[in-house]
Amino acid sequence: MNKILIIDDEEKLRSLMTRIISLEGFEVVEASDCKSGLKKAEQNDLDVILCDVKLPDGNGVELTSVLKEKYPAIEIIVLTAYGNIPDGVQAIKNGAFDYIVKGDDNNRIIPLLHKAIDKGRLTKRIIDLENRIEHKYSFDSIIGESTKLREAINLAQKVAGVDTTVLLNGETGTGKEVFANAIHQSGNRKDKSFVAINCAAFSHDLLESEMFGHKAGAFTGAVKDKKGLFEEADKGTIFLDEIGEMPLDLQAKLLRVIENGEFIKVGESKVTKVDVRIIAATNRNLLKEIEAGHFREDLYYRLSIFSIKLPSLRERVTDIELLAHNFLKSFNLKINKRITGISKEFLQLLKLHNWPGNIRELKNIMERSIILENSNTLTPQSLPYELQQLKTEPQENGTKTLSAFSLASAEKIHIQKVFNYTNGNKTETARLLNIALTTLYRKLEEYKIE
Repeated sequence: MNKILIIDDEEKLRSLMTRIISLEGFEVVEASDCKSGLKKAEQNDLDVILCDVKLPDGNGVELTSVLKEKYPAIEIIVLTAYGNIPDGVQAIKNGAFDYIVKGDDNNRIIPLLHKAIDKGRLTKRIIDLENRIEHKYSFDSIIGESTKLREAINLAQKVAGVDTTVLLNGETGTGKEVFANAIHQSGNRKDKSFVAINCAAFSHDLLESEMFGHKAGAFTGAVKDKKGLFEEADKGTIFLDEIGEMPLDLQAKLLRVIENGEFIKVGESKVTKVDVRIIAATNRNLLKEIEAGHFREDLYYRLSIFSIKLPSLRERVTDIELLAHNFLKSFNLKINKRITGISKEFLQLLKLHNWPGNIRELKNIMERSIILENSNTLTPQSLPYELQQLKTEPQENGTKTLSAFSLASAEKIHIQKVFNYTNGNKTETARLLNIALTTLYRKLEEYKIE
């Protein structure tokens, strides 16, 4: 039931409005002055407030501003006396939904309440969405308690509020874009755009056009002017992922943006100026790229004013269990499954894996396992074959074990992969492995591969 607060010191008028509104199925709360009105607003989950302008301890127009600041999702309808239009206009400026003349506009009250409630619902949804987005991209959303991860988060939090360039170093799948988003969301540009571009995803000409824009006719297919991502990110943040893949001539253009905040669009002669914070990321060793002549040294030192190393998943094994449970929760909702737990054996195998694809790989494997699992607990049987083989396996005599970290274990997994690839063709498997067929038969028997 929608709840309405009426703030008016005229008891008879307040009672009349209460009866009218209650008959329409609304719950009504009453207050006679500003102080009690603020208290009622604090104590109740309100949808709309009907507020008189002249109150014993203050002005309803000023109260509107206070209420909207504290409760932006509550709509306020101001009651003016004798058609006092200036009060109504000022109330609208202070955030009121509308105003009505006391006594003359009683027929407007109910339709106006319904409209105000509809607008309030929309406002609540927007606020809820903004809160979700803010949490999703905050540092609190980064899961893990390992020392190396916490060190990276602490560094990122320190630089978030400073408009300096940041370079994120880390392997593919370590969450560089998540960190970039969190830095943006925690900084003073959070209300502006966050724009991301993967420098490895475009050819040279397309990358230049995407980043800096172009004029119509600049090249074949450029039929109209196009804004670049730097313009889109003006006053906000641009995230340049895989910066090590950027061609050298575009690196020079980027350096000019960092130094002067200006660039020239493709096919244009005039300068475009922007105010953009740059966060770059790479999985390459840029110092080695400089030695090889693939990356500009001056650009490197401008980008790496504040450098943060993101740990790989194998460097934060203690976080795997937390991540796995988080992915279980989210994929249960996405896939509509009701898996309630993860077995110790399943977690042990996750911790033994090397994770070359890092968190992204773990996410993919968890999704696959949740889809395949038939019980209410994730078991090793739902894992990919390679991970299942990481467990220690007793040999025929019952005493020896095959370590997940031994060379023999790696050899067994590799032979099994190739054997599966050839659909069990032993001759083709031996050829691909570059070993004799007799050697392959011996290995198949030794490792019990069928």
